[in-house]
Amino acid sequence: MPHTISSQDSTSTDSANATDVSHTSSSWKDKCAVVGVYNAPNASVLAYYSLFAMQHRGQEASGIAVSNTKKITTYKKNGLVTSVFQSDVLANLVGFAAIGHNRYSTAGEESLNECQPIFARYSLGAIAIAHNGNLTNADTIRDDLTIQGSIFQSHLDTEVLIHLIAKSAHPNLSDRITESIRKIDGAFALVILSRTKMFAIRDPYGLRPLSLGRIQNEDGTQGYIVASETSAFDLVGAQFIRDVEPGEMIVFENTATASSYTSYHYAKPNPKPCIFEYIYFARPDSVMFGKNVYEVRKMLGKQLAKEHKLQADMVIPVPDSGVAAALGYSKESGIDFELGIIRNHYVGRTFIEPTQQARELKVKLKLNPITSLISGKNIIVIDDSVVRGTTSKQIIKILRAAGAKRIYLLVSAPPTIAPCYYGVDTPEVQQLICANNSLEKVREYIGADYLGFLSLKGLKESIGDEEYCQACFDGCYIDSVHKKQ
Repeated sequence: MPHTISSQDSTSTDSANATDVSHTSSSWKDKCAVVGVYNAPNASVLAYYSLFAMQHRGQEASGIAVSNTKKITTYKKNGLVTSVFQSDVLANLVGFAAIGHNRYSTAGEESLNECQPIFARYSLGAIAIAHNGNLTNADTIRDDLTIQGSIFQSHLDTEVLIHLIAKSAHPNLSDRITESIRKIDGAFALVILSRTKMFAIRDPYGLRPLSLGRIQNEDGTQGYIVASETSAFDLVGAQFIRDVEPGEMIVFENTATASSYTSYHYAKPNPKPCIFEYIYFARPDSVMFGKNVYEVRKMLGKQLAKEHKLQADMVIPVPDSGVAAALGYSKESGIDFELGIIRNHYVGRTFIEPTQQARELKVKLKLNPITSLISGKNIIVIDDSVVRGTTSKQIIKILRAAGAKRIYLLVSAPPTIAPCYYGVDTPEVQQLICANNSLEKVREYIGADYLGFLSLKGLKESIGDEEYCQACFDGCYIDSVHKKQ
């Protein structure tokens, strides 16, 4: 059955019994984006534009490491891609291969030591690594390595991998990497750069995305690119080849005649990619796990209309990730689609003090309703998720102030009841409003007249029969590190 809560009282009320989650932000944050470019004369420039295309996956810091076969040069800094990489910086990042990284940080971890790619010198030379995901056994490995004398410079899981590679006794890098990644658990999409080679690796579950593309250089030679999203390929004119498979390692190298890649599975594939990539993280123009994200989100909206048959004057999305689902709902229900809320895309981290006034004003800076359109109307609002509930509460409050008569909030995903441990910066279970309150209490807290979620069954029917990690919706984790919540 679909998750549904409704009320006949159109007055917005705060529930005193609802979980107090107002002290922190309510957005999902994917940890990062990665890119790798091999055998291109302007490798760092292609990496730069690819990171720009994936800015939505990480807005706290950006970095690029580039190799000219003799040395690896790394530059990274806190800030957006365009502010980190000015023209003079890119001019000094010269080489045929490059890897790059966009990062979301967590509180108190904004030093350059926490930025990627991570660079190190070891017995075989130099190496740089960029990582999207989260290693669930990183703390255990870190403790063991520290006892053995390793010294860590950051809190990053990625640094654990650097130490494992450096301590391996294998005489070549490929074998060292293989041995090391077989020791780590959790989610990882990795790009690794040596002075002459590049490696692209995905964990056996394929939790975090990584795609492979082909570059046609101006001199007629061929290069390769890997990236977290195919939208990066579109910007730099690369041709999509396929996804890096779960449990696969691809090795890129140059021969006397051309560049090429070889691949093999270092572990048995057990595909369970993150289902939330479709719902929120990925750009709608990307192909994710073999499906176009925009089309999937439209299907979620259509299924939402089948499960929640409502009468209203219009359907409006919470921009931007709610747009495609709202279009799908409108098409299936026959209710007009309108852009009733306009988003300001140029609002950054304007407020840092955790005050109620600052939080409310920041939502107003980001989202502004078209009062003349929605005043006196019954509206269906489509959003992609409700995490802590604070943003939804503020959106409803803004729409009430704009004169909306009745507000029906529909969510194109099931209730979020469990945190993610695989590379998504989600709250602990105590801060997830749907995990700690009845749906009626959630509706009362956010102030909507009706609250409905897409059912888990409907979500799976919309996306397909493939297996996905959906632990945030059912609490069933894919490994033994975490038990069912």
